[in-house]
Amino acid sequence: MSERNSLGGKAAIVGIGATAFSKDSGVSELELAVRAVHAALGDAGMTPGDVDGMVTFAMDTSPEITVAQASGIGDLSFFSRVHYGGGAACATVQQAALAVAAGVADVVVCYRAFNERSGRRFGSGVQRREPSAEGVALGWGLPFGLLTPASWVAMAAQRYLHTYNLTPEAFGHVAVTDRRHAANNPAAHFHGKPITLADHAASRWIVEPLRLLDCCQETDGGQALVVTSVDRARDLPHPPAVVTAAAQGAARGQEQMTSFYRDDLTGLPEMGVVARQLWCSSGLSPSDLDAAILYDHFTPFVLMQLEEFGFCGRGEAAGFVAEDALPLNTHGGQLGEAYLHGMNGIAEAVRLLRGTSVNQVPDAERVLVTAGTGVPTSALVLSRGR
Repeated sequence: MSERNSLGGKAAIVGIGATAFSKDSGVSELELAVRAVHAALGDAGMTPGDVDGMVTFAMDTSPEITVAQASGIGDLSFFSRVHYGGGAACATVQQAALAVAAGVADVVVCYRAFNERSGRRFGSGVQRREPSAEGVALGWGLPFGLLTPASWVAMAAQRYLHTYNLTPEAFGHVAVTDRRHAANNPAAHFHGKPITLADHAASRWIVEPLRLLDCCQETDGGQALVVTSVDRARDLPHPPAVVTAAAQGAARGQEQMTSFYRDDLTGLPEMGVVARQLWCSSGLSPSDLDAAILYDHFTPFVLMQLEEFGFCGRGEAAGFVAEDALPLNTHGGQLGEAYLHGMNGIAEAVRLLRGTSVNQVPDAERVLVTAGTGVPTSALVLSRGR
């Protein structure tokens, strides 16, 4: 990618809404989606009748047309789904922004809702899979006990520690930072429960070198976002979070969390693809960012993301986090607030730009948000609207 694209500055997130985050919602995933959509529209000062587009995840069980019907939304001129689990999060906003910029929709709602704790638990790993092309890659590792997301990430994490002569404490800095922020967040599951590096080191092994506190939690809940044009955003209740840049990325040799046959396991090439697009299309660099909301299903991949984006050198991210060199996951992340496939992280970026985060960064102008790693992924740079 050699030229700046024309998407930046044409669309903005103008509404955010979420359900309560819990371990047992007691309602259907459709109900969670509807509640989140209504909350986001209310935050945007809009009604269901304003919406003509919807975007969600390929993994979501609540179809766009069903959510539209249950929410009181009328005709749709645009609807889309994005694949690859948590890697879809920021791409839902990219799809919405593209639709708005192209004039095929005026108001697009992005949503994600699931009972991931009381229903299907993603962390339980491979139970039973129908034959598929995607399943072939997993088949190379399953016979050796690589059955869960934690085990897949542990392979790369162990190599990272070996290459840079680090100990698992390197990952603990991410967990401590997230939980410190979650402790101040009333919406977070771990509100009022900060941890120390000693707590991290004392938590039980899940798959060495990953401990319990290196792994995100499981959550029931829903999150929705409202995207419209920057022009329309000026007449709405809250300052818009302008989509300055958006990108998706899949790297050479990409698999879904099992890309073990690449030349190097110490980085996240798919996020490198995304980073290069964001910097090129926006004209920005790491020094221009005021905060980062980085997808944290597992702590090692937060360190690798910081390095892929150029915030620090290879193998230096643990020290970068320990020094609080950049405000990181100010909502508590998926380790501390809730695991909503990254959609709650986008909402936190909007709060930072509005000035309403519980861990507010003074005068935040630009925030980086990333989606799931180890899979084809996506990211955004959001900026404060004037």
